[in-house]
Amino acid sequence: MPRPRKSASPFRYFNSSPEIIRLVVMMYVRFPLSLRNVEDLLAERGIDICHETVRLWWNRFGPLFAADMQRQRVSRMRGFRQWKWHLDEVYVKINGELHYLWRAVDQEGEILESYVTKKRDKKAALRFMKKALKRHGSPAEITTDGLTSYKAAMRELSNTGKQEVGRWANNRAENSHLPFRRRERAMIRFRQMKSLQKVRFCSCQPPQPL
Repeated sequence: MPRPRKSASPFRYFNSSPEIIRLVVMMYVRFPLSLRNVEDLLAERGIDICHETVRLWWNRFGPLFAADMQRQRVSRMRGFRQWKWHLDEVYVKINGELHYLWRAVDQEGEILESYVTKKRDKKAALRFMKKALKRHGSPAEITTDGLTSYKAAMRELSNTGKQEVGRWANNRAENSHLPFRRRERAMIRFRQMKSLQKVRFCSCQPPQPL
């Protein structure tokens, strides 16, 4: 009987240890630093790497680390009966063109889902909510702002009873945009969609306090 194959390590072609790679990626994602800033900070710690190596590791391992942390977090939160979601949208310019970044976060600020559209109408809200519900299941409560697109989408999904709208009720989702905005300024805006896709979750960061 053949032995089951072990999953190959994603670090197998790199000379640096996984701990160093994780430290570099987390520094770049967690704080609004440029690639050269990370290079300088690591040099002070005796770690000699080029800023292009930081870019390579972020492109290669950033989504991997974020997905792993999000998967662990969501699996724990699904066990709570009062799992609450906060939905919000924020505008972002990609090469000068206006887009909208939709986000779903839980009651502790963990980013669950994100979605980029050119409009923020009912159709866009419905696609975003269907994607989040399909991947993470249905929460006990969904908090949104006063955008009518949410109400129309939730009416179609038969979730209007779970919706909560309040002036300050959605502060959790509003605060989740702050790390994203800091990264946007550090990168001097986004010139391509793929750049936004790499940082739109910012899931490697711990939940932000209210």
